[in-house]
Amino acid sequence: MRVSDSEATEPAAPEQIRFRSDVDVELIRASAHDGDVLFAARVSTKGEQSLEGVGDDAAAGAGLINYLMRDRHGTPFEHNSMTFYVRAPIFVFREFMRHRIASYNEESGRYRELRPDFYVPGPERRLVQVGKPGHYEFEEGTPDQHALVTREIEASCTQAYEAYQRMLDAGVAREVARAVLPLTIYSSMYVTMNARSLMNFLSLRTKREGSHFPSFPQREIEMVAEKMEEIWAGLMPLTYEAFNKAGRVSP
Repeated sequence: MRVSDSEATEPAAPEQIRFRSDVDVELIRASAHDGDVLFAARVSTKGEQSLEGVGDDAAAGAGLINYLMRDRHGTPFEHNSMTFYVRAPIFVFREFMRHRIASYNEESGRYRELRPDFYVPGPERRLVQVGKPGHYEFEEGTPDQHALVTREIEASCTQAYEAYQRMLDAGVAREVARAVLPLTIYSSMYVTMNARSLMNFLSLRTKREGSHFPSFPQREIEMVAEKMEEIWAGLMPLTYEAFNKAGRVSP
């Protein structure tokens, strides 16, 4: 269909502000198998013969994988790679990047206009912190507290994004205009790591019964960790089982 000159010069309508309470995790590519652990470990005794028969029956090496995990021989778990696409609130990424065990590339508010997607805690999110720093728990919020959180976050994010748009419309650079945006806005990144690094991340960012060391992750980063864990469990089931048997301690 032909577009008239007047239609062609009209500015695009601004995107509608969206509020959500979930995160996205997608496996982009992976070279990660239980057999990778086996050949890496067996090179110490078999040299170049360590590759022979690795793919035939990885289950036969379950005992070796359990031994390596239990006795914390960690390097054989590094000979693999997983790249995830993650979309989550920026405050989650700032916690994630505390883990200097992965490679990260994040979208840039300097080079693109950020989309108006903002995080609001869902009704299942516990809101009330009870106890002192370093020794506290979270309890359920009241309906009034949940309504207050939702109302205030939505109002604040709407006001901030409208201010961001006004600055962009006035010709202000994206890297300057973005300063008004809150940490609840969603960003996206690629993160690449190996199984050993992922186990370290999961040991700190998930709370599980049977863990040797207790962990108290913020719920929003735990949501990301849970999705990454589910994907990894399907890629390396024997290694994943050994990780849990060993108390979810990274080797």
